[in-house]
Amino acid sequence: MRWGTAAMVAAAAVGAGTAAVLLLGRRASDGVVRPGRALPGAGADLRVHDLAPGGVVLTRSTATTRPGRYALEWPDGGHAVVGEVLGTGPQTVTRRLEQVDGGSLRIGDQVELTPRVYVGDPRSALGLDHRDTTVIGELGDLPAWYVDGTRGTWVILVHGPGTDRSQALPVLPLLHRLRLPSLSITYRGDQGAPSSPDRLGHFGETEWQDVEAAIQLAMESGAGRVILYGWSVGATMVLQAAARTAWSEKVAGLVLDSPVLDWSQTVRRERARSGVSAALAELGALAAEGRSRVDLAGFARLASGADLDMPTLLLHSPADSIAPWDAAARLADLRGDLVSLHAIPRAEHAALWNADPTGYTETLRRWLTPLL
Repeated sequence: MRWGTAAMVAAAAVGAGTAAVLLLGRRASDGVVRPGRALPGAGADLRVHDLAPGGVVLTRSTATTRPGRYALEWPDGGHAVVGEVLGTGPQTVTRRLEQVDGGSLRIGDQVELTPRVYVGDPRSALGLDHRDTTVIGELGDLPAWYVDGTRGTWVILVHGPGTDRSQALPVLPLLHRLRLPSLSITYRGDQGAPSSPDRLGHFGETEWQDVEAAIQLAMESGAGRVILYGWSVGATMVLQAAARTAWSEKVAGLVLDSPVLDWSQTVRRERARSGVSAALAELGALAAEGRSRVDLAGFARLASGADLDMPTLLLHSPADSIAPWDAAARLADLRGDLVSLHAIPRAEHAALWNADPTGYTETLRRWLTPLL
């Protein structure tokens, strides 16, 4: 711990009492060790100021002025898709309104801007035939979506915290066009999947075993190789699995979207973004480390790419407010022999496809093609 940080935490302990500080730290850590799935529209903090043919006027913010495609969500199943920015004012921004596919959007509504452009499953969201299947994990059955393909290489897709398998939907059409079978998985703690014994998340330290179980299912189902693809902490699970699985020789490549490579800094950023003070964010990070039993030395080795031995596409944004860009750049610099870093400016954490759907998809296509 840095000296200034240690002094800050110590001062808090003296002022509030050790027991009280420990309780505060534990509460502050809940948001990262018990991430859960955000309810659609739960963070509805934007107002619909006006509606016009093909456009919606929203409260101006950093999020609403970002380029790309996003969803507007509001309670009771409201869902709409918005596209490019058409104009901005001092307090508002006008975006193209592409479709309203759930509920009714009205002037005065409070909405949330989210990356969830597609909702449902591969069939209902994209018209892709799929099969509901089950990965047999260490703790029990893990629901998964399987989309068939004719190639011998499967893509296993691992979503990040606070979301679900729908995070993989934007990339499934490309995988289908490339005739790559895909398996979008759940893992311990997800809805419909068993909880970890302590009901906490462990930043990939235990969850990687569920990714390994998915690799085993692919191998037993006739796959020759697999590509592991993860978002946020899901990308961390992918790194863990690639380094530790007994099937490592079958892993042809990794795709890491907004990977969490600097665990401590990510936890501090997430807690600070939730509105807690710097001192409480520090306490939350320390409590999360203890509760989740993260091996910081092992995590640092993972982030350095020391165990990496397969081609890796690293997709990241310099504007990511959760996972520091510097950690991604450092990994790409240390392992330039294997890691291809692609930056998507102005994108938020794990919303890279949203910021540039065409560019993201083309980058992914070009990287995948030599592995087919």
